[in-house]
Amino acid sequence: MRLLAGLYDADRSLTKQAASRIPPGVGKVLSAVEETAESTKLWCGAAAAMAWLGGWRGRKAAATGLAALAVAQLISNGVCKQVADRPRPPKEWFPHDEVDDRPDSSSFPSGHTAAAVAFTSAVASAWPGAGAVCAVPAAMVALERVQSGAHYPSDVAAGAAIGLAGAWLTRRAPRVILRHWL
Repeated sequence: MRLLAGLYDADRSLTKQAASRIPPGVGKVLSAVEETAESTKLWCGAAAAMAWLGGWRGRKAAATGLAALAVAQLISNGVCKQVADRPRPPKEWFPHDEVDDRPDSSSFPSGHTAAAVAFTSAVASAWPGAGAVCAVPAAMVALERVQSGAHYPSDVAAGAAIGLAGAWLTRRAPRVILRHWL
């Protein structure tokens, strides 16, 4: 119980800092990037651009990124959010009204962050330059989820871990399947 109380205190402190220290103009940019990432539009658009402009490497990066994103979404939204019924951060922690426009689903984990990290990590393994470019909006999405009041920092950290796991599974699963079943 002491660990959970410490986690809650850290979540509260970090959330309040993110909500109050990010200037409103930066908050609007973060919200715009998050809106673009909503329903994976940003990542699908990035995959389309990579596939169209990047030749064989771009198509491989796009396919790997989208596969990892699908795995991460399945784990975060299909499993974890169904099991963990964590409420969203309290509205009192936020000095802005963005907190009024957040989902009713479980706060844990951040599905947006899981998708962003999974896509970016998988793309980076196939095409490091494109992965570096994708890392910027992925980080912005993760920060926005805390700043806007949609998630606790621990939700975002768990989403990032799920995203990394999704990318890892996407890279490793074909080899394991081929080695053990064929």
